[in-house]
Amino acid sequence: QVHLVESGGGLVPPGGSLDLSCQASGNTFSIYDMGWFRQAPGKPREKVATISGGGRKDYAKSMKDRVTISRDNTKMTVSLRMSNLKPEDTAVYYCNAQYGPSPIATKDSWGQGTQVTVSS
Repeated sequence: QVHLVESGGGLVPPGGSLDLSCQASGNTFSIYDMGWFRQAPGKPREKVATISGGGRKDYAKSMKDRVTISRDNTKMTVSLRMSNLKPEDTAVYYCNAQYGPSPIATKDSWGQGTQVTVSS
């Protein structure tokens, strides 16, 4: 099992920046990709960014120029730096980790989510 805890959400004005962080615990040695997803009210959950254990990054096209994902494999944390935030970025942001015995046999672990609200 892998347990994820997010931190760093809050209220930010349009154009502002925000950092999110996620701490993994448990069987962290079995984690492969980690990432951030978000879900706005009435909308499906969508990917924001993912990062592999080797540091390969993948960003959603809608946020590619405004977010940076990073990962610390020693501390087992994954972070998301968001800038130039817009009201449509308002959502609950979830940390995700894919873990398992091999890269082709993984399960998803999700954090509890952290609210990000972009409003003046």
